[in-house]
Amino acid sequence: MSKTQYYAAASLDGFIATSDHSLGWLLQFGDPEDSSYPAFIREVGALAMGARTYEWIVEHLVNPGGEAESSWPYTQPAWVFSRGALPVTPGADVRFVSGDVRPVHEEMQAAAGGKNLWIVGGGDLAGQFHDQGLLDELIIQVTSVTLGQGAPLLPRAIVDPPLRLISATPFGEAFVELRYEVPWKERSSGEVRISVGTG
Repeated sequence: MSKTQYYAAASLDGFIATSDHSLGWLLQFGDPEDSSYPAFIREVGALAMGARTYEWIVEHLVNPGGEAESSWPYTQPAWVFSRGALPVTPGADVRFVSGDVRPVHEEMQAAAGGKNLWIVGGGDLAGQFHDQGLLDELIIQVTSVTLGQGAPLLPRAIVDPPLRLISATPFGEAFVELRYEVPWKERSSGEVRISVGTG
């Protein structure tokens, strides 16, 4: 069964970008192909991201008009949540949306063909999927740097029940990948029981 996953890199103190949205602290560690990313992306059938994530990808990876101009890096369809107009990227299967994540999640599932859904970022968008009971798993690559402040990994209180640790895998000297399932409280006949994921 497909999962809705938040796969992200974070500083040791829990930020995914600096206050000015820079990822320079992360890019110093080199090619993501040396991590779990290649195996992860093979199982992804659809993506969702916020406007800032989309703009960063366009500016730094696509780099339209620049010397190192490249194509959109994903073959999967992507839904971009934005309150305003954003530039269209030629050759990219991108759908611009806003508002409730629930109907978008349904569209993503239909398009993914049984594969997983990736919430690329930012943290608040992942939180919105969590708020609706749609987030199944967190896969977080924790790095050996601290930022002090910036864009938080997941600005939500998740306390009762807590996340369930599935694995902790080191990559080189700078990363440890933490994989968590998201458990949910469900009420049935007046009793509370714990289940894992609904995505």
